[in-house]
Amino acid sequence: MTQRATHAPMRVLVHDYSGHPFQAELSRALACRGHDVLHVHCESYQTGKGALQANADDPPSLSFKGIVLGRTFDRYAPARRLKQELDYGRQFNRLAASYRPEVILSSNDPLFSKSRAALWCRRTGTPWVFWLQDIYSFAMGRYAERRVRGPAGAVIASGFRAIERRLLHDAQAVIMITPDFKPTLREWAVPEERCHVIENWAPLAELQPGPKDNAWSREHHLADATTFLYSGTLGLKHDPEPLIALAERYASRPDVRVVVVSEGKGAEWLRDQRARRGVPNLILLPYQPYERLAEVFASADVLVGLLSIHAGGFSVPSKILSYLCAGRPILAILPSQNLAVRTIEEAEAGIVVPPDDLEAFFVAADELLADPEQRRRLGANARTHAELRFNIDTIAADFESILAAASRRQARPCEVPASSNRKGSTT
Repeated sequence: MTQRATHAPMRVLVHDYSGHPFQAELSRALACRGHDVLHVHCESYQTGKGALQANADDPPSLSFKGIVLGRTFDRYAPARRLKQELDYGRQFNRLAASYRPEVILSSNDPLFSKSRAALWCRRTGTPWVFWLQDIYSFAMGRYAERRVRGPAGAVIASGFRAIERRLLHDAQAVIMITPDFKPTLREWAVPEERCHVIENWAPLAELQPGPKDNAWSREHHLADATTFLYSGTLGLKHDPEPLIALAERYASRPDVRVVVVSEGKGAEWLRDQRARRGVPNLILLPYQPYERLAEVFASADVLVGLLSIHAGGFSVPSKILSYLCAGRPILAILPSQNLAVRTIEEAEAGIVVPPDDLEAFFVAADELLADPEQRRRLGANARTHAELRFNIDTIAADFESILAAASRRQARPCEVPASSNRKGSTT
């Protein structure tokens, strides 16, 4: 049971755009500590979701609300994406105006949505905390420079960085998920006294290790197969080539499967490549219900993690933390400077190779495939590490302290026309 609060009860809006499991767990923990919590997420964003509905064990002070955009969020169509981001920002501001939070914890929302929300916070004097999961403007800038060649692309990329830099300055506090973000924030002159580091985690109780032979593995004919499994987003930060290449490597082994649980462009590319290259042992499945995720992970003999070489400094794949909870060995192809690499190595939970070395990836896969005892040992190490690090009481207390300090550091309202309702403005 989560401990009681050490600060006065607050009215907190947790803005978790993606709807990830560990952020939902934080909302539950804050509510159990005596705070009134509204957890807002985007129902139209395509990713694996957590437990985003109140259940019988939740305190009455916790509620969840999903924002619907009318169609799936289109992250790869710039004009449509911009329209959706602005629409989402309007809807979020209406929700915030109705709920009237004392402080907002904002995470994962796109920059233009966040800009609209930040403007509402300034107009109403509502303090907010920037929970920095990724430095989005770096990836957006690279994408813009690929799409728009020459000086114009560089100008657009610079504009994205300026937007994110301004948002970091506007927030009453910044929570970074890795100290690797510190040099960028220092370069952008974000006040160090407002910056904190709380690494991400995964819900221990919801992701218990289980037997490989379970209902989900039997449904998908995996109970008797040696399975490499990838579960999660396959976006611009991920290169799915190692997954199809791994399946090709074991195509002549009827006892080996490569399973990918994902949706979107990366999954579509894999589906096309599977047909072109004739790789029947690559199993592609959509995102699974969250209540079955523990069974999904338990079906794996090895869990696979991916991140492109360009994303090492601004993104940390949270799926690695869920893998640790599952108690399975991890085979990861990640940039060496990424926090996830340090986590896996510190936990002695798997094997990590660099993104530009596919041969090393194959060697590591062969090693794990041939050695069940090594897989068992690495998996046990993974779960032990998670149990030592993912204490939700400690994590919630850290967030609570930062939110309480931010709520005292009142946001500075900007001028509002006399005819407008400051708490109701949704610009």
